Amino acid sequence: MERKRVNASTIRSVGYDPGNQLLEVEFTSGSIVQYPGVSPEVHRRFMNAPSPGSFFQDQIDEHFPSKRIR
Repeated sequence: MERKRVNASTIRSVGYDPGNQLLEVEFTSGSIVQYPGVSPEVHRRFMNAPSPGSFFQDQIDEHFPSKRIR
């Protein structure tokens, strides 16, 4: 999955597969975590948020299951 860089202190890049509604987040620590069930609208709002880190904490991390892949 191709990821795009994000301007956030804890997040390095974000990838998204709209067909599977799968969000992939690479953190500055080097870990990569997948979040299934993320709608295209939530992904769009995440990528356009003034503070992607805050949006991630408030709208994604607390609301979707996660699977660490690295």
